[in-house]
Order: sequence, then structure tokens, then C-alpha cells
Amino acid sequence: MSTQTGKRLALLSSCLAFVIVILDVSVVNVALRSLRAEFSGTMSHLEWVVSGYTLTFAAFLLTAGALGDRFGPRKVFLTGFVLFALASLLCGIAGSLTALIVYRLLQGLGAALVVPASLAIVNQTFPDKDARSRAISLWAASGGMALALGPVFGGVLISLTGWRSIFYVNVPIALLGSLIAWRWVKDTAGAAAGAIDIPGQLLAALALGNLTLALIQVNASGPLSPPVVGGMLAFVLSGAAFVATEKNTAQPMLPLYLFKNGQFSSSALAGILVNFAFYGQIFVFSLFFQYAWAYSPLDTGLAFLPMTGSIMAANLLCGKLMVRHGYRMVLVCGIALAALGYLAMLPFVGDGRYAHIGLQFVVAGLGIGLAVPALTNAMVSSTERRHIGVASGVLNASRQIGGLIGVATMGLIVGDVTAARLAGGMVPALLCSIAALAVGALVVAPGVRKIRRAEI
Repeated sequence: MSTQTGKRLALLSSCLAFVIVILDVSVVNVALRSLRAEFSGTMSHLEWVVSGYTLTFAAFLLTAGALGDRFGPRKVFLTGFVLFALASLLCGIAGSLTALIVYRLLQGLGAALVVPASLAIVNQTFPDKDARSRAISLWAASGGMALALGPVFGGVLISLTGWRSIFYVNVPIALLGSLIAWRWVKDTAGAAAGAIDIPGQLLAALALGNLTLALIQVNASGPLSPPVVGGMLAFVLSGAAFVATEKNTAQPMLPLYLFKNGQFSSSALAGILVNFAFYGQIFVFSLFFQYAWAYSPLDTGLAFLPMTGSIMAANLLCGKLMVRHGYRMVLVCGIALAALGYLAMLPFVGDGRYAHIGLQFVVAGLGIGLAVPALTNAMVSSTERRHIGVASGVLNASRQIGGLIGVATMGLIVGDVTAARLAGGMVPALLCSIAALAVGALVVAPGVRKIRRAEI
């Protein structure tokens, strides 16, 4: 088999990894009403089902990136794929919401291992800059495809066989991707050596865990309740301890000097803001369609199709646009388009007619679909090759943290899973997302340097 075919198969395995990670986000949102019906969960429980996965995903991405840099991405990639398959199986047989949340945490750990390693595999497989930009765009497009087809696919599975099947479907995909990677991904030695930063990892997980607890419990307990106040205090203290530890550790999992690079830091902040808006809206619109407009899971999946389909189309187009115009132009235009799409929805979310917001979904999706690959290229290009795994981990962690905060914030704005609260909460939720995107555009415009075509 030719070298080119081997490269394509390595890219395929990386794309399959990204597919199941994103598929699990979009599918689970469509299943929220089914989960609440079976287990009688509250808004906080539903947020934990979504955010528990996001929590461990974000918390362990940095260490996963460092592990890839040290041991080579292939080993980390295969370990994460197998763990994700096992956790998906456990989610499918969960007998309670508590068990499901625990298994979702385990799923997030598998996803954390897979995603930075998959991007590192793409980076090492395609050393040519133009070829790498196209490959990264295809990798991002695979996530866009999963996002586009996930809600519809999930709606069909839930309608035919129940919510458990949305987890079982991950298992064969993960096994296929593992087999391809085992055969066709090169087992390269890691560039970094030394001890893994265990104290830093524990403090990062503790900080994010307490932040998640505080944000979600605001809805259930009130802003001055002990869980919220204690969670925020623990978040601040553990976050400060994390920064101090990373400054004084010889081999930190997050070298803080990377943030002195304006492109690196602005890309990370933009990742938080873009996913805050996007994942927050996916969560609240999933509930809005099913409770305020009485959509079935399949109807809800179809309602997302214009947005998620346009994300996939924009991902495929983005590589060519970046080669021609550079990623700063594509990134700023993408974020602005997403904000415009959400802004145009404001007059119509209360009238009960989907036809009035379908076009706005397309515009918002195009913006997100352009922004994410451009963000990825900006982050990867901002650092030395030996820190590619860490850079990938930082970007993906920032995006997951943004999604985590976005889901909790939208849940807080809505307040409860009722038709009246959801209908009344959509306008302020959209305004919150628009504001986040506006800040994101202002951050990346000066922070990401303008580049020539040859530099991509």
C-alpha cells in the first residue's frame, strides 16, 4: 500500500476519533427529555449529564497533550479510544442518573486522551503546511459532520430503540478507529521527556470540578448557598495553587510562558468564548424545542440540521479560505457571522414558527464552521513543534471549559425545565451568547497576527 494511502488511513482514524467525541455531545442533548422522563431528573441533573463529560474532557486535556508529547501520540490515542468504548458501553447499561453521570466522567477522560493525540497525528502525518491546513480542515469537518448528523441520527435511534443506543453506537466506531490506528499510524517517539506533572493535574481537575459544582448548583441551591460559595472558594484557591505550582515546577504540564505569545493566549480565550456561545445554545435550544415547542427527539435533531449542516460545509471550505486569506481573516469573519446569526434570531424565537429561525441557524453554523478550524490553525502555528500536544490540549481544554460554563450559564438563565421558563429565557440566553462572540472577535482581531499565504 502506498505512502499516500497510509497517510489517508491515519487521517481517517483521527477523524473517527473526533467523530465519536462530537457525536456524543450532540446526541446526548437530543436525549435530555428521554433521560428526564425515565429518571425524573432536575435541570441540575441534566446539566451534570452534559457537563460531567465536558469536565473531565477539559480537566485532563493538558496532561493528555503532554503525554502525547512524551510517549508519542499513537500510544495515547489507542488508550483513549479503548477507554472511550468501554465508558460508552457502561453509559448504555447505566441504571440511574448518578451512574450515568459517573460513566460520562469516564467518557470525558477517554475523549481527553483521544482528541489532542488525534490532532498531533494529523500534524505529524502532514508536515507540508498547505497539506496540513487541508488535513486539519478535514479533521474539523469530521466533527462538523458528527455534529450535523448526530442529532438526527440520535433522534432516530431514540425513537426506535431508546436513549441507551446512542451510547452503544460509539463502541463499533471506536473499535474500527483503534484497528486502523494500530495498523497505519506511525509509532513515533515523543519529543518531551521527564516526569508527569501530577500535582498540577490534580489541582487543575480540582479547580474545574469545583467551578462546575458551583455553576450548576446556583440553579438548585441559590447563589449564597454553601455548595455554591464553597465551590467558588475552592475553585479560586485551587486555581491559584495550580498557577503557583506550574510556575515553580521544572516540567509543568502547562508551561505558562506560552501565554506570553499573544496569538497563543488570544486563541485560547477565543476558544472559551466561541464554545460558551455555541454549546450553551445547543443545550438550551434542545430543551426549548422539546418542552416549549413540544418537538420529539427526531424533530429536535432535524431542527438542528440547518445549523450543523452548515458547520460541516464551512469546515470543508475553510482550508481553501485560510490558504488564500490567512486564518485571522477567516477567524474574525466566522465569529462575526455566528454573532449575526444569533442576533437575527431574537425577534422570532417567541412566535413558535421554526421557518422564521431556520435561515439564522444556517448563518450561525457557517460562522462556527469557519471559526473552529481557523482557531485550531492559529493555535498550532503559535508554538514550537515540541509543544504541539500541549497547544492542542490548551485549545481543546479552553473550548470545553467554555462549553461547560456556557451550559451552566444557560441553565441558570432559564432556571427550570418548563415550557414557560424556556420560552422566557431564550432572548436573554441569545443576548449572552452574542456578547461572548463580540468579545471573542475583539480579542482575536489584534491578537492573532496577520499572515501571508506561504506561512500557513
